[in-house]
Amino acid sequence: MNEDEIERVWNKGKPILGKDPDIMRQDPCSTPMKRDDYGNRDSDYGWEVDHVDPQGSDNISNLQPLNWKNNARKSDGKLDCSCSDD
Repeated sequence: MNEDEIERVWNKGKPILGKDPDIMRQDPCSTPMKRDDYGNRDSDYGWEVDHVDPQGSDNISNLQPLNWKNNARKSDGKLDCSCSDD
């Protein structure tokens, strides 16, 4: 995935009130993510590109930004936001 595609997925994250959306956003579980922490599983704010439908395409419409913890919990199943505030 190139930087332009990563940025397009990042922009699908929900802005956080009072935070610069170029730096911080929320995933669909309202878990914060930091733009510079893409792919960083050592950060609480690390995030990854996730397929909304794991069987779907790599089209931008099927991609979303997810905090890495939520992405690991999803594990190609249904997104479960019940544990998003570890």
